Amino acid sequence: MSLPEPIIALLASFQPVFTNPTWQKVLVLLIGTLLARGRRTVTVALRQMGLEQTPQFSKYHHLLNRAQWSPMQLSRCLLNVLVETFVQAGGSLELVIDETLERRAGLHISKRGYYYDSARSTHQHEQISSGLRWVCLTLVVTPPWTKRFWALSFLSVLATSPEVDARLGRRHKTVPELAGQMAAVVRRWFPTVPIKLIGDGAYSGLTLGLTCAKYHVTLIAPLRQDACLCAPAPLRQPGQNGRPRIKGKRLPKLSQVLADPQTVWQRSNVTWYDSSTQVVEWCSGAALWYRAGQPPLPIRWVITRDPAGNRPVRTYFSTAQDQTGLSIVLDFIKRWSIEVTFEETRAHLGIETQRQWSDLAIERSTPRLFGLYSLVALLGRALHPTGNIPFQPTAWYRKQQATFGDVLATVRRHLWGNFSYSTSAHDPNLLLIPRSDLSRLAYAVCSSC
Repeated sequence: MSLPEPIIALLASFQPVFTNPTWQKVLVLLIGTLLARGRRTVTVALRQMGLEQTPQFSKYHHLLNRAQWSPMQLSRCLLNVLVETFVQAGGSLELVIDETLERRAGLHISKRGYYYDSARSTHQHEQISSGLRWVCLTLVVTPPWTKRFWALSFLSVLATSPEVDARLGRRHKTVPELAGQMAAVVRRWFPTVPIKLIGDGAYSGLTLGLTCAKYHVTLIAPLRQDACLCAPAPLRQPGQNGRPRIKGKRLPKLSQVLADPQTVWQRSNVTWYDSSTQVVEWCSGAALWYRAGQPPLPIRWVITRDPAGNRPVRTYFSTAQDQTGLSIVLDFIKRWSIEVTFEETRAHLGIETQRQWSDLAIERSTPRLFGLYSLVALLGRALHPTGNIPFQPTAWYRKQQATFGDVLATVRRHLWGNFSYSTSAHDPNLLLIPRSDLSRLAYAVCSSC
């Protein structure tokens, strides 16, 4: 298969991660997975590439369960390409982190556990599902074909339950601990670039905030209204005895600030999660977040409320005290783009359809499918640098800008050579399609998996 030059140039950025023989297999599985619909197994990718009769099919399975290549090095390479493509020179890295459940069953999956399934739970019924929990770190960007934020995944880590770790005989790492390690890795990759880490309530702990402050990473997350907030420590007086104080007097809790009629509120128009404009009232202040046994953490807190009373009160914090309260709210709104990423990868890229059982294959295949979401965005940018990606509006969905499905369709079309077949000498309306391509197209259209 001959690939367009923009795709070849982009994929060449990842070739140094693999040896030459391994890279040839990577290309086959990568293109086959992009073209496939339904399940994203190795055999489906081979069928999509017309290799269903190859006697060396097991070597493609070996790419996931035994080949020597570094997923961490591949993640670093992907992030480098994302930054070069979507982040302006001198800009900051805005990272969104969250965990998602990959529902999997099978006794041979050693790290499978039982977790709360937020997508299937309601206020009346709590659903527990079997599967694997992944902590995904994404880069938030605005591609040229849309005005919405996209969360492009580049690093995913398996978070196991305490019961699984006890059975495997290893130390349990909580989700905030994994998040701190992932933030430290990105800081090591980009030692001088400003970094923001945005997470939901699972990442609002003081320990993670101290870890991010250690690595000069700004953490933005929700804050409990009963958090212990203190003023800065007073200056030490000459001749004063005793240990230096680390904090000042106790400040009112955020719940008290919210109820205080003397609180001064500011009103701003904010672009909300659904791109609508909403009026938000907010107030903000600086404090030290303190818990006994831990050093205090300097933060900027912010309280938001809806003047009409239709939305609940929200409280957030940032470890950058010089950040304004309104910018904290605007940054946290970007967190919701990762939910779209999780939904699109399930709908279009086959998350939860893999069939690997070995630990190594699982820890390589699922993060690569999440990363495929980012690769599709990169391919769309390479094929259409100005962002003029074609999309199909319909009578029931009058879209104004391209979605991920449109970008994926454009990439697939170029992988098929844009269907630029030669025409018949007798009838210019007839295309001469090679039998091998026709067979692959028939499989893609007619197969149920």
